[in-house]
Amino acid sequence: MISDTGIDKMRFDFSGGREVAAFSPLLIGVVGSGNLEVLVEPDAPGACRIDVQTSARGFQQIWQAVLNDFNERHALAGLRLSINDMGATPAVVSLRLQQAVAEIGMKAE
Repeated sequence: MISDTGIDKMRFDFSGGREVAAFSPLLIGVVGSGNLEVLVEPDAPGACRIDVQTSARGFQQIWQAVLNDFNERHALAGLRLSINDMGATPAVVSLRLQQAVAEIGMKAE
């Protein structure tokens, strides 16, 4: 979905997975030139919700592929990720998501 502000807003929901242990919300990365930030918060059990806001319009299929890969590798549940993007590459997105997993104490698989 594209908002009137020229920002693409997308929501991805994944079900099932490993429940994360209790944690305080945290922020990974900084929105800036070609970068992004990921806000990680606890959420309802059994699901992982990822909301994306990006200035790079028209890349929903790329986002879907990157987030499907993240879900296949980690299959987490009980958290919400809010991504604010300013044109980061898929590799940077994956790096920030990996950093989020490390920060909440889940082992990468």
